[in-house]
Amino acid sequence: MRFSDIRGCSALADALAGMVDSGRVPHAIMFHEDDGGGGIPLVLAFLQYLYCQDRRRGDSCGECPECNKIGKLIHPDVHFIFPVAGKDLASKYMEEWRGLVKENPWFRESDLDSALGIEGKQGIISVAESRGIIDALSLSAVQGGWRSIVIYLPEKMNQQAANALLKNLEEPSESTVFLLVTHSPESVMTTIYSRCLHMRIPPLSEEDFLAVHPEKSPDYNAFSDLFHDIVVAIETRDLTSAIEAGEAMAALPSREKQKNFCRAAGESLRRIFLLQQGLGSIARIPEDEMDFYRDAAAKLPKKFPRIALTHFDRASKLVGSNVNQKILFSDLVNRLYSI
Repeated sequence: MRFSDIRGCSALADALAGMVDSGRVPHAIMFHEDDGGGGIPLVLAFLQYLYCQDRRRGDSCGECPECNKIGKLIHPDVHFIFPVAGKDLASKYMEEWRGLVKENPWFRESDLDSALGIEGKQGIISVAESRGIIDALSLSAVQGGWRSIVIYLPEKMNQQAANALLKNLEEPSESTVFLLVTHSPESVMTTIYSRCLHMRIPPLSEEDFLAVHPEKSPDYNAFSDLFHDIVVAIETRDLTSAIEAGEAMAALPSREKQKNFCRAAGESLRRIFLLQQGLGSIARIPEDEMDFYRDAAAKLPKKFPRIALTHFDRASKLVGSNVNQKILFSDLVNRLYSI
């Protein structure tokens, strides 16, 4: 992966190349992407440039041994961490991870769950994973250069995992860089978040998004229908239908599905907000849903998307807690209905 392969963020690519060229690479960079928006490709392009033996005009050569190892995800000094189920470690799933990234580096979170075979389970980054990172950093770089830790979805770290990793983020060893890709920076442990340089990856254009995601997410239609039901119930002031939608959210087959729905609802609210602001050209709305979104943008108060998003974010955070799901989503619907 080279910077020239990255879609829609040339300014970030130039900034990252400049860090390497100037010898001022931050010890920890957090990339905030929309789900499937290009965080991993940008990280791989940065790593390839960092390790490249023959850089050319702000990009890696793509041909040297170091570039080939990064491209195949087999460089011995680059470690990948991502959420897995139960007590497993990411190292158990490296073959599946490599296959997924090689097939489509712009993969979605749900694509990862499918590749690892953990659909319906709650993926986490455990304290054992953090301790494994610490052990890896206690050794010298195999090839005598940079050591890199790539963490996909640091928001899935539990408190113990974050605390175990904290010292290495505060006082990293020389020539060590942490690269984190998040969909929800506000959900990352504050101790981790505050020690990173933050970079927002711009949303892909509609053309680029369809190029890397030619098919909709497997849950897209179900999530879209459920969101439509909620909005129509609120527009028509149909409390019974709104409560039924809340029960449907609670009935989603797993907590991960519930979190994914809240995230999908956030994207739908973004589309309504953009239409209300006269920016429909960048809202990336499927043609067959345009009538619904135009109607929602016209009928809902302009404050609705912003306030509703805070309620969905709150529900997503509480899903992971030991709370009654029916009460949680009934409360969410009540809050939405009251806006």
